[in-house]
Amino acid sequence: MRALLLAVAIGNPILFVTQVPVPGDFTTIGSTFGNHSGQVDSVPRGGDLWIRYPDGTLKNLTRAAGYGMQGQQGAQAIAVREPSVHWSGTKALFSMVIGAPDQYEWNDYFWQIYEITGLGPSDTPSIRKIPNQPPDYNNVSPFYGTDDRILFTSDRPRNGARHLYPQLDEYEEAPTVTGLWSLNPETGDLRMLNHSPSGVFTPFVDSFGRVVFTRWDHLQRDQQADSDALDGNTYGTFDYADESASAARLDQRVEVFPEPRGERIDLLAGTNLEGLSINHFFPWEINEDGTSEETLNHVGRHELHDYFNRSINDDDAIEEFIDDNSGRMNPNAIVNFFQIEEDPAQPGRYIGIDAPEFETHASGEIVAMRAEPSRAADEISVERIAGQPGQYRDPLPLANGTLLAVHTSETREDENEGTRANPKSRYAFRVKTLNGELLTSGLTTSVTYWDPDVLVTWAGELWELQPVEVRARPRPVSRRTPLEEPEAKIFREENVDPDMFRNDLKSRNLALVVSRDVTARDRADKQQPFNLRAAGGDAAHVTSSGKVYALRYMQFFQADQIRGIGGTQQPRDGRRVLARTMHDPAVKNPPNTGPAGSVVVARDGSVAAFVPANRAMTWQTTDPTGTPVVRERYWLTFQAGEVRVCAACHGVNTRDQLGSGHPQNSPEALRALLKFWKSEQPAQPKRRSVRK
Repeated sequence: MRALLLAVAIGNPILFVTQVPVPGDFTTIGSTFGNHSGQVDSVPRGGDLWIRYPDGTLKNLTRAAGYGMQGQQGAQAIAVREPSVHWSGTKALFSMVIGAPDQYEWNDYFWQIYEITGLGPSDTPSIRKIPNQPPDYNNVSPFYGTDDRILFTSDRPRNGARHLYPQLDEYEEAPTVTGLWSLNPETGDLRMLNHSPSGVFTPFVDSFGRVVFTRWDHLQRDQQADSDALDGNTYGTFDYADESASAARLDQRVEVFPEPRGERIDLLAGTNLEGLSINHFFPWEINEDGTSEETLNHVGRHELHDYFNRSINDDDAIEEFIDDNSGRMNPNAIVNFFQIEEDPAQPGRYIGIDAPEFETHASGEIVAMRAEPSRAADEISVERIAGQPGQYRDPLPLANGTLLAVHTSETREDENEGTRANPKSRYAFRVKTLNGELLTSGLTTSVTYWDPDVLVTWAGELWELQPVEVRARPRPVSRRTPLEEPEAKIFREENVDPDMFRNDLKSRNLALVVSRDVTARDRADKQQPFNLRAAGGDAAHVTSSGKVYALRYMQFFQADQIRGIGGTQQPRDGRRVLARTMHDPAVKNPPNTGPAGSVVVARDGSVAAFVPANRAMTWQTTDPTGTPVVRERYWLTFQAGEVRVCAACHGVNTRDQLGSGHPQNSPEALRALLKFWKSEQPAQPKRRSVRK
């Protein structure tokens, strides 16, 4: 136990981690993405899990429990990350990687989840490894569910197929976590809650029972493949024929969705397309059972960004988005929202970091937004929180109203001002209050380790990261999404029991998606066509005398992990996802003459379709010829047995283009699909009468 005389009033103990600084900021421990690697060059060993008590004393919990080592880092070396406290305030989860290589040894090291008890000043801490978690994968960002299941992110492949490891992100084709997972550690029941092609980060359960997290949204075409096509085969991108281990490696780079990036002038020539780029880290929410995934309160680019381009250029009604001209409520544009925490003193207020993507270890400006479940997205406003000069990360609002955060006074991008053998970061991350009061007087160490072919020596003050408050909290009620009346009415009229229907879908690993009226668009969205009508039907949202677009089909795409890199002869491990027209053999929708993977838009503008579960999906509406009209900009995952309803596909917040609210029609497309589903059910044998 170390005594301190610092005067920071914290009220409750604070858990935090120390980390040997790492100057590099690409897929290292503090990076915005790809920070999950357990290799020693990404996360140097020598840090620990600490607790700071209200009287200022400190305890090194991992050392007290028998983990970690001084000096030369070897088999017992550790690094730790992301503590998360139980509802009772008596124990906590965290991730730890154990071991460091000898010279020239290229070993694999994986983050695994541990639980610590004995957090009191006079307690002897005890650490146990959580049983039944995915072995030989990086399991990070753990936290307790409302039912004490353990939720976390992992780089385990979506379907557990090792040949697909690692999943490569949609930007740099670097390894990424695959999504959120849920584990019952006693039974080993493991569930994937969402499939995220580029990764999810820092999840937690908020006071409303929602799982809130940051997700990287980057649904655009492969920039490495574009570079190969334009400048020669620099990266060696290619397509696998399918997701199987024995799939043929094809000398091709085929992409069908979304539209080309702006750099591909050759592909855009002769079209009306502007080219698509999308790249941000937004707040998201999901139920603990993996249902109802969407951006937090449906917030999007119109509410948070300052600019993005229109989709087409031959319709004067379609325009670029410029926040100064939008009339929106939010005056403060942000690009990213990292390391989200809910303010315990103000439920529904979320504090995070708006940071650049590279070179600052995900540090930047502290921002906040109110997003309680009842607040519409277009009523969300970003607040900028002032502090000391420099950059912040890991904000922690305390129950007593104090705001702690990790801070460095450095304003430049980080770089190694030393050498590979003697690295020196510009950044000195310390936990502080906003007025600069330090949580500790500084924690120092001296370590050496092999990286593995160069002996690295480092001595100095450790980074202090990821503080959390140790206190008891009310356990929220787990959120469930009920079947609303417009859809429930159709189920009743078609004499289909919703629970029986869901069980049938679950047995086939399918979900049902329903939209009541795809002709309705949010009033702010003028970057894609919004004068829409159902082809041959009655539904229409037409606001001007400009071009009117007829919607006939909704076409679905699934994320197939089939893009390789490094050449067909000796490719790198892992694969990136590509959008492919929905082709899962378990999916059987009513036949139509539209494009592959599509269903018909009904006369009332509604859509209903069976889709694969536990795989990222996206979609677009098309006209009767199959030409795309409105394209989805995000991936979404559905759970087996989920009935997911969107009142208006592509989103309505408060009002649509005609000033109306959410569509409330009972979707006729759902009726047609239920009739089709009933026709496909096996005939029940007739009972024979028995004479008495």
